[in-house]
Amino acid sequence: MTSPLDDNDSEKPQRRWRPFAGLRNNFLAGLVVVVPIAITFWLIWTFVGWIDSWVLPFIPDRYHPDVLINRWVADTHWFRWLFGEGEVNVSVRGVGVILFLIFTIFVGWIAKGLIGRSFLGWGEMIVDRMPIVRSVYGGIKQIAETIFAQTESQFDKACLVEYPRKGIWAIAFISTSAKGEIDRRIPVEEEIVSVFLPTTPNPTSGFLLFVPRHSVIELEMGVEDAAKLVISAGLVYPNRKDPTQPVQELEAGQ
Repeated sequence: MTSPLDDNDSEKPQRRWRPFAGLRNNFLAGLVVVVPIAITFWLIWTFVGWIDSWVLPFIPDRYHPDVLINRWVADTHWFRWLFGEGEVNVSVRGVGVILFLIFTIFVGWIAKGLIGRSFLGWGEMIVDRMPIVRSVYGGIKQIAETIFAQTESQFDKACLVEYPRKGIWAIAFISTSAKGEIDRRIPVEEEIVSVFLPTTPNPTSGFLLFVPRHSVIELEMGVEDAAKLVISAGLVYPNRKDPTQPVQELEAGQ
C-alpha cells in the first residue's frame, strides 16, 4: 500500500542529468563575447587592407614601408640579429588609410576655399552635360551629403506610428515637417510630419510617410538604439532594463 506522498513524488518530473549542459552554456556565453569582437576586428582588418590595396599602388615603390625599412635599418646589428641577413618583406597595414585620410582632409580644405569651390562648380557643370554620368554622380553625391555632411537635416527622434493599419505600431524616424505642395495638398488642419519607416533587417530601405503630428508618438530612446531594435528584429531591446521602473512592475509584467 502506497501513501499519497509516494504518489505525489512519482508524479513529479525527474530531471535528467546532463553532464555537458554546463559546458554548452559556457560555450554559448563565450560565443556571445568572442564572435562580436572577432567579426569587428576582421571587418576592420579587411577594410584597412582593401584601402591599402587601392592607395599603395599610387605611391612610388621607393616609399613603401618594406623598402624604407630595408634602406634605413636593414644594416644594423640588432635588425640582422632579429631577422637575419637579406631583405625583409614587411606588410604594414594602415599606411594606405593614413595617406587616404591626409589626402581627404587636404581635398576638403581646398574645396572649402574660393578656388576649390570654383573648380568644383566648373567640374559639376561639365558633369551635368553628360547624360549617364550626371545621374550616377548626382545620386552618389546626394547619398554622401546625407551621410557625411554636418547639417541639421538628419534624424534626431525615433517615434511610433500606426502602420500598416490601425492597431499595429512600427518604429520610424522623424525627419522634417512637410513643406510646399505636400503640406498644402494634405487636407489636415494641423502640422504634417514626414517620417521614415525602415524595414527589417536592412534599415537603409523603407517608406516615406506623411502623417499628422498627433499620430506620432515620440520615443525617449535615441536613434541608434531604435536602429538596433529594427536591425535585430526586436531581439536587441535597448531600454529593457529601465532603472526608473520598479522591480515589482517588471516582475508583474513577466
